[in-house]
Amino acid sequence: MPKLQGLDFWRTTLREARYVVAPMVDQSELAWRLLSRRHGAQLCYTPMLHAQVFVRDANYRRENLYAEVCAEDRPLITQFCANDPEVFLQAALLAQDHCDAIDLNLGCPQMIAKRGHYGVFLQDEWELLEKMVKLANEKLSVPITCKIRVFQDVGRTVRYAQMLEKAGCQLLTVHGRTKDQKGALTGIADWEHIKAVRKAVSIPVFANGNIQHLSDVERCIQETGVHGVMSAEGNLHNPALFEGSSPPVWEMAEEYLEVVKQHPPCTLSFVRAHLFKLWHHTLQIHQDLREELAKVKNLEGLAEVSKQLRLRCQEEIAREKEGTLERPRGDLPFPHWMCQPYIRPPPKELVPNVKSQDSEFKKTASHKRALEDSDGAPDTLSKNKQKKKARNPHKNFCPEHKPKYMKCEQCGNPKGNKCVFDLCRACCKKKAYKEVADCPSHGLRFKTKADRQRAEKERAGGIKETEPPNGSQGLPETQNTEQGQAVL
Repeated sequence: MPKLQGLDFWRTTLREARYVVAPMVDQSELAWRLLSRRHGAQLCYTPMLHAQVFVRDANYRRENLYAEVCAEDRPLITQFCANDPEVFLQAALLAQDHCDAIDLNLGCPQMIAKRGHYGVFLQDEWELLEKMVKLANEKLSVPITCKIRVFQDVGRTVRYAQMLEKAGCQLLTVHGRTKDQKGALTGIADWEHIKAVRKAVSIPVFANGNIQHLSDVERCIQETGVHGVMSAEGNLHNPALFEGSSPPVWEMAEEYLEVVKQHPPCTLSFVRAHLFKLWHHTLQIHQDLREELAKVKNLEGLAEVSKQLRLRCQEEIAREKEGTLERPRGDLPFPHWMCQPYIRPPPKELVPNVKSQDSEFKKTASHKRALEDSDGAPDTLSKNKQKKKARNPHKNFCPEHKPKYMKCEQCGNPKGNKCVFDLCRACCKKKAYKEVADCPSHGLRFKTKADRQRAEKERAGGIKETEPPNGSQGLPETQNTEQGQAVL
């Protein structure tokens, strides 16, 4: 069967999906995708996977894709970050039999993407991207798609999209924010860029950004003409977003935990992160349970904390009905125990509009960084750094005082200072296992264990040699048996 392309791919394979769950690192795992599908999602993406790690590490492949194959979880698109055409192709070939398309991440704006040189930090390297998309389109048995962010200039964004379409991209997701719109500077996504791209290309286009309610989805489709709308943060706070409902948080939390029991993720941190998102507004009130949720070490503990939150919310509801409790609603559209979006507070230095120049974003960002790094005072630090400062009062956030780490020769992660192979722990473990060697720095004792087992086998063999073959008298079995009977 020939590979479907463009609109045929969207209509047939993706079943004209309009409601899409975004690829989210450590968050769009199988259990969460299944929960989202139960509540209106029509298409899901895997979390962003690192192409190079996917190619070299069989455990990574199994934990993040192969072990999460499920008949209910289709259609499904697997997303990779990559900056090398051959590596991207190898990873895609290993994944193509387990999904309906392969997506190239060209939108991640985080610092880890900058250090790894992938995501949105490739958006100026059109020649490289054209080669990556073209090679994948030619060699894969499934379509290749891309997820991008916009430039400040609409015309450049349109030319960027047309270049990807010409290279072989069969579906394009456009996040209406620029590379610099992240964190405190996230701001509002510009749907005008998305609308311009939709008019300029003939392949299906998904919109991403500003989606908090089902009404936003319908409005976005009407204003931009896109084929579907993708939600990330809105979905994390309300997995029933595409149903147009805002159920009590505990209903979603309990249903998610039930799905997790059937399809457990590779680490408990995924589950914990989802519960923090779902209970976000309630945890601002019940701080003691927030601390408890961060400490528990197993699924049962997480379920128990979620149950305690439910009981407290239900107690508040009962007291409100009795008239013994007046609860200020604040800025929330619904009571805190209802699923609803999290509205980011505006930055201290407001950016006038999305079309402002890059220099303005950089100026604001550099000013924020200067405040954080100036003297380490609590009122100038981010919330995360304030927490670290509270745990360790001597913590210094000055960049000049940060330790300089040597990189692992194989993967680029920080290597162990005293590692016998000069590698990080993960790479050292593989090498030590393969060569049956020890690395005291990383606590690896493969050679010691092997020597101990060999010595035990030799000792056991020596004992057998010294013993008579058939009892203490060394007699044939029949004679020894008869003698034994005589003694008895």
